[in-house]
Amino acid sequence: MNPTQNKRRAFRLAGILLACAALLASCQKKEESLSLLVWEGYADPAFIHAFEQAHHCKVSAAYMGSSDDLVAKLRGGSAGNYDVISPSSDVAASIARAALAEPLDLSRLPSYSQLSPRLRELPLVKSDGKTFGVPFMWGPNPLLYDTTVFGKPPDSWVIFWDPKYKGKISVWDDLSTLYLAAQMLGYDKPDPAQLYNLSDEQLAAVKQKLLALKPNIRKMWSTGGELTNLFENHEVVAGMGWPLMTNQLHQANFPIGETIPRENSTGWIDHLMITSASPHKDLAYAFLEYMIQAQTQKQVTDVTHYTPANPAAAQFMTETEKHGLHLDNPDAYMQRIYFWQDVPRRAKYIEIWNEVKAAP
Repeated sequence: MNPTQNKRRAFRLAGILLACAALLASCQKKEESLSLLVWEGYADPAFIHAFEQAHHCKVSAAYMGSSDDLVAKLRGGSAGNYDVISPSSDVAASIARAALAEPLDLSRLPSYSQLSPRLRELPLVKSDGKTFGVPFMWGPNPLLYDTTVFGKPPDSWVIFWDPKYKGKISVWDDLSTLYLAAQMLGYDKPDPAQLYNLSDEQLAAVKQKLLALKPNIRKMWSTGGELTNLFENHEVVAGMGWPLMTNQLHQANFPIGETIPRENSTGWIDHLMITSASPHKDLAYAFLEYMIQAQTQKQVTDVTHYTPANPAAAQFMTETEKHGLHLDNPDAYMQRIYFWQDVPRRAKYIEIWNEVKAAP
């Protein structure tokens, strides 16, 4: 075989190899990715891994420290970086109104009809006759306490201001701490909705109430893990937290207690939304459907100890678990919780909160 023939043969062989490589690449399913911006506990491998396997995808999550953190990222041009978000009931309405989320085609979510009618009927994620989110989990901001310090559950938030707990209290770096101070001043009576519509005069009084609390504050936590660590290191004896931290501390065998004092508690309804800028909307729909299914909801409660929006999750629970999540009488439990609402003067609330934090 002469050199010319060898060269032709080599070219043909190279062409065949390139064609085979292209064919192989086209046969291999490309792994999609789904990006979440959610609260802690909502992307745990315990339930996310099964979704990744079923849909041949990778789920990545960033966690937000507050509702304002979420809104700032969405409005700051980062909306396209995330496919699914989990806004709470204080900002869900504004996100819907601002078209930062996709109006949902509910026919693509067969499990939507199983969700609590009371939660589905709320106007929080509805705008112009369209629905922009699905209820996911709900719960209170309870009082957490070290049971070795408190022989019985504290019956009032007033203990936060007790001088004997100087430097031993933690509150959330969030507007919900303003709501708590407003409760202590009686602004939730007769209408708890007033907590989210405080006047300038009321906000000034709330500021003074929180300034009086500052000597008792060891740290304002911004992530759930921070508060968990504060308890484990015995830096605090009480704080406003989430059931997630109670669950984490129980698993660490820490003597933690959780209660809703006589003044009641504020709380939240978390929703799942698809961002309007999501580049993976089909996969995002599949994720929402998976996350609101009864069996997944049970798995989420195992991690977070939050109450599921899908009551059918109870079929996978023991009687003790159902009682612990208040699924045996959710309406009575809801009466103890002043669910967050849209705050029309949110910028003013943020201004007051920043002044409290900046004060010595």
